Amino acid sequence: MLRELHISGLGVFDDLDLELHPGLNVLTGETGAGKTMVTVGLSLALGARATGSLVRDGAGAARVQARFDAPDGAEEWAEDGELVLARSVGADGKSSARVGGQLATASVLGSLGASLVEVHGQYQAQGLLSAAIQTAFLDRFAGDTHVLTLARYHQAWDGWRTAQAALRELTEAAREREREIGLLDYQVREIEAVGPRSGEAEELAGEESRLAHVERLLERASAAEQILTGETSLADDAAAAAALLDDAARHDREAAPLSERARGSAAELAELARDVRAYRESLFVDPDALQGVRERLAALKGLQRKYGDTDDDVRAFLGQASERLAMLATADERLAALTGEVEHLSSELKDRASAVTAGRAKAAPALAAALERELHELGMPGALVEVGLEPTDPGPAGAERVELRLAPSVGQRMAPLAKAASGGELSRTMLACRSVLADVDEVPTLVFDEVDAGIGGEAGLAVGRRLARLAGGRQVLVVTHLPQIACFADRHIVVAKQAGKARLRVLSDDERVQELSRMLAGLTGSEGAVTHAEELLAAASSSRAGLA
Repeated sequence: MLRELHISGLGVFDDLDLELHPGLNVLTGETGAGKTMVTVGLSLALGARATGSLVRDGAGAARVQARFDAPDGAEEWAEDGELVLARSVGADGKSSARVGGQLATASVLGSLGASLVEVHGQYQAQGLLSAAIQTAFLDRFAGDTHVLTLARYHQAWDGWRTAQAALRELTEAAREREREIGLLDYQVREIEAVGPRSGEAEELAGEESRLAHVERLLERASAAEQILTGETSLADDAAAAAALLDDAARHDREAAPLSERARGSAAELAELARDVRAYRESLFVDPDALQGVRERLAALKGLQRKYGDTDDDVRAFLGQASERLAMLATADERLAALTGEVEHLSSELKDRASAVTAGRAKAAPALAAALERELHELGMPGALVEVGLEPTDPGPAGAERVELRLAPSVGQRMAPLAKAASGGELSRTMLACRSVLADVDEVPTLVFDEVDAGIGGEAGLAVGRRLARLAGGRQVLVVTHLPQIACFADRHIVVAKQAGKARLRVLSDDERVQELSRMLAGLTGSEGAVTHAEELLAAASSSRAGLA
């Protein structure tokens, strides 16, 4: 339950403290006194959007603190069994939030506040005209088992939508994929047809040079061989020199190293002569071999121009292209698998949609009957309600659109709520919806901000009685301009503005009479208004006794 609300620097409020009790708490006051700013401040503490325009002129910031009995699950934020939600909004629009003195975010305030307070205003009444709100209302009324069924449907919807998007993307990419497959297949076949080896182009470049200059090479090899083995060959001269030094070494030791070196040189020149001869004999003019090398080298260079600077680069490209081609080649398999998955998920989605539809169809008549009972109590005795289910294609909310239809009184045609209800009837319908959900939801505090728009007289008394009954099991805070509602208050608080600042005051019994007479006649002290106010209080007291 909401125990205390502190507001400073917000709109017409300079600094105020408001204590709230169990039961029906009613705020009244002149138009423009600041009644609605109380609910605005509370909404800020509950994580509502904040703007700098809310800050009072001359105040650095607007600050709100709301003290609650700590709910289950809020132990990490609570202290001494209490939970304090706080919000500060600067004139520049920047805000900060705290929970139990700890820094938090507005979303944390909203998450905690959702289980503590539910705020209803004229905007919420208008929101009841939305098909989405009406659908959510029926789902909540249908109970926990149906809510679980709906959650399973949402899960199936998300899975189907994800798979459908992937299938659509894969299908739309099919033409581009075919183009890529064609290009990759051509590239792979072109490279594989040549089959380059690592370093092959460098080897062939050397071979091409040898074959292209073979005549010159033969000429040079023959000349070198002639020098080494001719009539006055280097080899023979070296052998003769070695023999001479051999002879000298027999008579002089110092000639021995020279003799040994000469023998080695002679042997080396003889071996060189043999190698030069073998090299010459290996050389022969082969135009066909030269042409083959040049063609092979041209093929390798052609690949390098397209796919890489070296043979290794081309081979790397081949590996990547082959891998990509293999992956794309399995796209049809993935497409078939994804198509099957979408079909399976579609079937599952239909099954779960049918379960949701069945739950809604079962709950719809019961909801209509419950709303009729509430509206009869709220001063619309001839009202008829119908909860229609209009089939649609499966979507985020199911396979039907929920539509509340109303015939406000006997003889009137049943029509969608937006067309059938006046402002006052819409307000009472919203209250009826909230009352019907009272036993379903466990929110301990309900706030109604001028939901009595377009209501007066006996209808106002009916609304007051229903609010009083609703407050029998929870805390209710009502901002109203109707004395027929205010007379049912357990705690009546008046908002008055003096010198541009709003003040709150809890009224005594005598002061309540004066406030109700003001609300009835626009002035206090009128004998007729006072009498009427006393009658209202007496009737409310009697009615409340009957409720007990």
